[in-house]
Amino acid sequence: MLKKSLGIISAFVLMLGLSACGGNEDANNENASFGEKVEYTITGIDPGAGLMGLTKDVMSAYNLDKWELKESSAAAMTAALDKAIEDKEPIVVTGWIPHWKFIEYDLKMLEDPKGAYGGKEKIKTLVRKGLKEDMPGAYKFFDQFHWKPDDLQKVMLKIENGQSEQEAAKKWVKNNQDLVSSWIKGVESGNGEEIRVTYVAWADVIASSNVVKYVLENKLNYKVELIQVEAGPMFAAIADGSADAMVGAWLPSTHVDYYEKYKEELVDLGVNLTGTRNGLVVPAYMDIDSIKDLKAAE
Repeated sequence: MLKKSLGIISAFVLMLGLSACGGNEDANNENASFGEKVEYTITGIDPGAGLMGLTKDVMSAYNLDKWELKESSAAAMTAALDKAIEDKEPIVVTGWIPHWKFIEYDLKMLEDPKGAYGGKEKIKTLVRKGLKEDMPGAYKFFDQFHWKPDDLQKVMLKIENGQSEQEAAKKWVKNNQDLVSSWIKGVESGNGEEIRVTYVAWADVIASSNVVKYVLENKLNYKVELIQVEAGPMFAAIADGSADAMVGAWLPSTHVDYYEKYKEELVDLGVNLTGTRNGLVVPAYMDIDSIKDLKAAE
């Protein structure tokens, strides 16, 4: 409830901020370009997110001199998107796949002809050194954990629609027994051993980490502690052994700095999900298809 309340407050503050910087005649002119109508603003997420730094680089690559990247939060960004779609208004937001908004709304990710966002990314599982020796069952489970963006987005949407993280995980697991069986095949019971999993407060990583927790606890008899941190500490905790695993490393772009810093001190178990992408997202009804169109709208 607190998380949802904070999201609503953040969204309200963001929309007030967008209104405060607006009010000009161009934005209200029916003949204005979509750039003028959105006041050359791209609605972003948390200022410390790797996607924000990447988007600034993209804006530079496309010479988007008039455009501003507005800092907010993931919750505020999706709230602003929801409001724009409800009113059939234009909006440009930072986005990524997987995300529940691609199931909930009719959206499109703008083409990136320069490849400035780095193309498709992958999500990796990283564990601490020594986990294989200390908890071979848990190590094998993490090594076998893999799924598709559509799987993850379904869990994310359940959470967004009000289910608790563990209830959403439980219902998804119930409907996907064959896939879950492949994760736990040959894995011995944990006999109540404790596992610490770090994660960032991104909708996709919250969902994946909670599915991992549910399976480990209810199928394999481990006790799992989920530890919410920022991206840097998520990697650092695995590297220094204060946590055991993480399933939300976006590579080769979003988390590349942290990965390069700590890669010698952790174990890379490889990809658990493919087909991820970063980019700029707009409602499907907008007459814009490429990031280049933003420059044209100036």
